[in-house]
Amino acid sequence: MTAHDHGPHSGHATHHAGHGAVEESSPFAVLMAEVMASAERFGHRQHVQLTWLAVRRHGTEAAVDLVSDGIQQTARYAGAPQKYNATVSRAWVELVGHHAGQADTADFDAFADQHPALLDKKLLTRFYRSSTLAGDPARAGWVEPDLAAFPWRQAGA
Repeated sequence: MTAHDHGPHSGHATHHAGHGAVEESSPFAVLMAEVMASAERFGHRQHVQLTWLAVRRHGTEAAVDLVSDGIQQTARYAGAPQKYNATVSRAWVELVGHHAGQADTADFDAFADQHPALLDKKLLTRFYRSSTLAGDPARAGWVEPDLAAFPWRQAGA
């Protein structure tokens, strides 16, 4: 199983926050509950929706920590802390944040329709080798893309 095969937070435990993964009043748990109110399972689309909500409400920079910490806690609670990947989590928040900054909609379905690439579980493979994402450095902290720079970073370079 490689880091890019399972969505924005690849391989992360997807237990619902209301089941003890994180404090039920935490911002992450509030977002998780909102996403799960209309979903039967927590799949890739729900990961993107949770990230989109976090970015819209807290800004991209704060959403990186909020989403990453919530997923890391959830993975630990599920007994699978090794599945947390810091680079994958941050990269997805940055991707969603970049597109959310260009969107003029407050509706997630409309946002997803405007940015269908975000619903592609393998999107990060445009920027990273799978071996890079699967490596210990990417799991433990931020690793820059090694195939192509993120578009918003190219513009500033």
